[in-house]
Amino acid sequence: MSSELPPIFVRIAYCESRDRQFDKDGNVLRGNVNPDDVGRYQINTLHWADQAKKLGFDLNTEEGNEAMALYIYRKSGTKPWRSSQKCWDKQDQAYADN
Repeated sequence: MSSELPPIFVRIAYCESRDRQFDKDGNVLRGNVNPDDVGRYQINTLHWADQAKKLGFDLNTEEGNEAMALYIYRKSGTKPWRSSQKCWDKQDQAYADN
């Protein structure tokens, strides 16, 4: 993981994709609820594919998915990942309790 990523990204990646870019067959991981969500950070292609392309990020690669996640985070914080917030908040609380 890039050193410039905030620590919460570890928890978000785990909650979104079990920290995987690819499925067991080597295909880019797609969301179970929304197949437009791709990769480790489950970047929604309907909302972000055009911007990712402009920035030169390939959402299907680990590097591109992570770079786009960082771009999104810098613009909007954790809000785009609020659908998994119960998971990563719970993990955050577990860290705080230790």
